[in-house]
Amino acid sequence: MKLDTLENLLVHELKDLLSAEKQLTKALPKMAKAAASEALRTAFQDHLEETKGHVNRLEEAFRLLEKSPRAEHCKAMEGLIEEGADLIEEEGESQVKDAALIGAAQRVEHYEIAAYGTARTLAQMIGNEDVAKLLEETLEEEKAADEKLTDIAMNEVNKEAEEVSE
Repeated sequence: MKLDTLENLLVHELKDLLSAEKQLTKALPKMAKAAASEALRTAFQDHLEETKGHVNRLEEAFRLLEKSPRAEHCKAMEGLIEEGADLIEEEGESQVKDAALIGAAQRVEHYEIAAYGTARTLAQMIGNEDVAKLLEETLEEEKAADEKLTDIAMNEVNKEAEEVSE
């Protein structure tokens, strides 16, 4: 795709996001299974359901733009997921591994927050408020997921990891 207009750039970003979200729908069940903390496991499971909704919103955005909802492989998400998968395979205390999983998951969320913020702004710039609203809705869910992970880390997982480290 030639990046000669903001709309083409938006479509490019949406293709990347679609790939990222689809990759995440495969990774989240593995992260949930690896989590020792019930709160963390539930957060991963809940975010999996949200992520499926993100895929649906992206497909709707493509429809509104009259473009085919075709993903283009997101190498960034692939790398972030691979790092998380490596952590799952590490030996160690389950509480410390949960803290590591939260860090990996927050890196994913921060990537998504940046990507959705960019795409939303592009949609606003080209005057497509319907697409911008869809992207804003997902952006807010990604921010909420990040905040929930921080809450779980600060109020449970990191405290437990610190206790087993002493």
